[in-house]
Amino acid sequence: MNPELSSFYSGAARPSSSSRTAVSNKLNQLTKPPGSLGQLEELVLWLGACQGTDQPQAKKKRILVAAGDHGVTQEGVSPYPSSVTGQMVENMLAGGAAISVLAKQAQAELILIDAGVADDLSPHPNLLIKKTKKGTANLAQGPAMSSTDCLAALQEGLALAATSKQEGVDILAIGEMGIGNSTPAAALYCSLLGLAPSEIAGRGTGLDDAGVLRKQQVIAKALALHQAQLRQPLDHLQRLGGFEIALLTGICLGAAKEGIPLVVDGFISAAAALVALKLEPQTKDWLLFSHSSAEGGHPKALRALGVKPLLHLDLRLGEGTGAALALLLLDQALALYEGMATFAGAGVDEQKEP
Repeated sequence: MNPELSSFYSGAARPSSSSRTAVSNKLNQLTKPPGSLGQLEELVLWLGACQGTDQPQAKKKRILVAAGDHGVTQEGVSPYPSSVTGQMVENMLAGGAAISVLAKQAQAELILIDAGVADDLSPHPNLLIKKTKKGTANLAQGPAMSSTDCLAALQEGLALAATSKQEGVDILAIGEMGIGNSTPAAALYCSLLGLAPSEIAGRGTGLDDAGVLRKQQVIAKALALHQAQLRQPLDHLQRLGGFEIALLTGICLGAAKEGIPLVVDGFISAAAALVALKLEPQTKDWLLFSHSSAEGGHPKALRALGVKPLLHLDLRLGEGTGAALALLLLDQALALYEGMATFAGAGVDEQKEP
């Protein structure tokens, strides 16, 4: 573990293998062929192991959406101005964004976090101001963040996970908002997984072919600029990441430390999870990757991580939308687990032994 991280992070907890076995035994007693509910069964097994019980629940759900701005937008990597970041956060808080609707459908508490938005946001009960600075520097010209600021954002994420544990949250989900943030996310995939910009960088919020090529060139320039200083995972995060990405990395690490199952959204949130996994590999046990995004080479990155996303819906919005949909599906998996009859209870003959 990185020495800077170990000074305030004690490592990940371990899910309960005995609880996973107990959940598996109950699933196999339900009136269905073993394993016939596929990934729905895997959801319940994962949740039971993380919660250390054969009666997993998701009554108190919380979606944490971190927002930040990026100096790399100066390079023309997004068709939208940075002002949209703050405007969209306020739209989310007002209930008008996709994540607002889906969080309500999932009966999940939606909390927005200003991790580094360039504009000052209006106060709101569901808005937390954890701003380190008003946006990052241009990663194509120098480090996106100082090491001090990067660690500060990461620690804010750890603290948010600890607070969620104290407040009895059963399951967390993460999402993000930040104009231009698919560029630092793609740069992190390239630097940490050895991928080329052409393999991972996509259209973001709607770039044309020329814009995608420009974005790939900007990422290649940044990788060449910082290559000699990229020794530890935190170096990658500090030089190529963003304040919201660093905060989400902290939430992932904190959820694993506190023993809270966490659902990861799409392209940008998974980049934050990637940094967390590089810092503490056991974090992986606590994470559910909600979907394979239509953005760039996200499917290739997920394969490189060795994770199986739950959904394939060609989403590329971010905000936590894919994670919210996964929470809805998790509710259905739990309803089946809790509501189905057993073979013995229903008087149905079980499968014969071969």
